[in-house]
Amino acid sequence: MSLSRRGFIAATALSVAAAGMASGSNAHADTLTIAPGEPNYERLSRRGYNRRFIARPERIHIPTSTSDVVDAVARAVHDNLRIAVRSGGHCFDDFVDSADTRALIDLQRMNSVRWDSEHRAFSIDAGADLNTVYRELALWGVTVPGGICRGVGVGGHISGGGYGPLSRQFGLVADHLYGVEIVTVDTAGKPAVVVATRDGPNKDLWWAHTGGGGGNFGVVTRFLLRSSDSTGEDPRQALPPTPATVVVGRVLIPMPMISEPSFVRLTSNYLDFHERFCEPGNRFAGLYARLIFRPIVESFADLLIFSYGPADEAHARLDEFITTISDGVAPAPLVLPPVQLGYTDSIAQYYAPPPPEPARVKIKTAFLRQAFSPEQLRVLYRALVDPGLNNESFVEFAPFGGAINAVASDATAMPARDSFMKMLLHAAWRDPAADDRHISWARTTYRDIFADTGGVPAPDERNAGSYINYPDPDLADPESNTTSVPWHAFYYRDGYPRLQRVKSKWDPNNNFQHRLSIAPE
Repeated sequence: MSLSRRGFIAATALSVAAAGMASGSNAHADTLTIAPGEPNYERLSRRGYNRRFIARPERIHIPTSTSDVVDAVARAVHDNLRIAVRSGGHCFDDFVDSADTRALIDLQRMNSVRWDSEHRAFSIDAGADLNTVYRELALWGVTVPGGICRGVGVGGHISGGGYGPLSRQFGLVADHLYGVEIVTVDTAGKPAVVVATRDGPNKDLWWAHTGGGGGNFGVVTRFLLRSSDSTGEDPRQALPPTPATVVVGRVLIPMPMISEPSFVRLTSNYLDFHERFCEPGNRFAGLYARLIFRPIVESFADLLIFSYGPADEAHARLDEFITTISDGVAPAPLVLPPVQLGYTDSIAQYYAPPPPEPARVKIKTAFLRQAFSPEQLRVLYRALVDPGLNNESFVEFAPFGGAINAVASDATAMPARDSFMKMLLHAAWRDPAADDRHISWARTTYRDIFADTGGVPAPDERNAGSYINYPDPDLADPESNTTSVPWHAFYYRDGYPRLQRVKSKWDPNNNFQHRLSIAPE
C-alpha cells in the first residue's frame, strides 16, 4: 500500500509527539488526545448532528493514522472505557453522543482519498466526508452513489449501506465496497488491524460492513472501493463514471395553497410513479426526485429532481416526470426552469451542506413496497398542518429501487432490495423545553400512518422495514413497537443471526456497542 505525502507528514508528527511523551511531557496535552477542560474539548464534544445528545467523554482521541487508532482502542479497553467512534458526526441518535461514552475516537483528520495499487481499489479514510470523496474521485472520472448531504462522513454512511441520487442507476455505496480495514479487539483485549475483502479470508467481516451499521465490530479506518464488475486494472473504470450531464429541475408549491385533496393527489402521483418505475434498468432509473414537505405555512413543498445522461434524454425524462406528477393537482405547481450543468457543479450547488448549528432532532423512517393509501396520506397531511411545528421539521420521500433492487437481499447486510421509496419524518427544534411536543409529534404521526401494522412499518407486502443509518431506538421499545416483530427485523430481516455470528467472532467481549448494536450470539 502506498503512503500519501499527507500520511507521511501525519506519521512524522505522531512520532514527534510520541517522543515528547516518552521524555516526560504531558501525554494528553497535545492535539491527539484531549481531556475535559483542555482547548477544543467543547467544540469536539459538540460536533454531533443532534443537540439532544452531547457526550462528555473522559478523553477524545484525534487519530491521524491506523496506528493511532490501535493505540486509542488499546488504551480504552485497558481502562475499561466505553468506546464510540465519530466520522462525520451525523448519527441521528445517541449511539456516539451517549452519556455512556467514555472514550470518543474522532476520525476527522483521517480523510484522504487515494488509489491503492495493492488492492486495486480506491482507499477512502473513514473520516472523509462525502464532499471530499466526490471531489477527489471526480479527478479520476468516477464516483459513488452516495448521499445528498455533503458533510456526512463515510464511516457510518458506507457501513450502513449508503444511498443517494445515483443509487437508482448504480445501487448502494456498499454494492461497490471491495474491503475494509478495521481495528478489532480479541478475547484477551488486544487490538489488531484486519483487512477484510469480498474475495478474501475475512469475507464475513466484509459482508457485515455492507449494511450492518457502524459501531458494531470495531473501528473502521478505511474503505476499499471497487465495483464488483471491475478488475481494478484501471482506476478510471474501477467505479461508476461521473455523469457527463445533469439536468436539475425544481417544483415548488406554497404550503398554504396545498389543500388536503391537493396533497393527496400530488403525493399519490409521486408515489405511484416511482412504484411503477422501480425495477432494475427501468427507463427512469436515471432520474432521482426527492420530495420534501415542511409544516409551517410560509414554506413550500419542494421537489428537487436530478436527471442524468445525454442532455436531450435527461430533459425529456424530466419533462415527462413533471407532467405525470402534476396531473390533477390544483393549483398547478410552480415549475422552475431546468438547469443543465456538470456533475461536480450539481453537487456544489444542490447537495446540502452541514447545518451551521445543529438542532434537536427526532427521526422516524420506513421503506415502502407499495404506495401509501389515501387515508395514510390524509394522516400525514393533518400532521404537516400542525401550527405548533416550525420550518426545520419536514417529511421527506426519497426514491429507492432501480439498481438497488438488482442485488439479492442476502448479498449484503442491507436487505431492503424490494422497496421503491424511503419515507423520513424529521422533527427538529431548538428549545429543550419543546422536546416532549416534537418527539410526541413524530411518534404519533408514525404510529397513525402505520396503524394497520401495529404503528410500525413491519415488513410485509406493503412495508419493507427501516434503515439502520436512520436509527430509531423506539423500534426496540415495547411501548412504541407493540408488535411481535423484533427491532433487528426492521433493519436486517433474516440476516441478523449472521451478523451475530460475525459479532461473536470479531468482537467477542462486546467492546463496541450502542442502543441498537448487534448482540453477540
